[in-house]
Amino acid sequence: MTQLDLDAALERAKQSLVSDSEREAQRRSFVFGNTKIEFDALTRADVDEIAESLATHSTVKNG
Repeated sequence: MTQLDLDAALERAKQSLVSDSEREAQRRSFVFGNTKIEFDALTRADVDEIAESLATHSTVKNG
């Protein structure tokens, strides 16, 4: 990849929009990857369950 290719790719990335569901999927992936380092028993299902629980509690508090 040349510098021009990289610059063009970066410009395209700046213009792309990330949906809420894509952002949530990225957030959960980040949490899983970073937490798995310290807590080997963690599964993606655990992260999903905790995220759903937090979303529910946040909606109740703020709703």
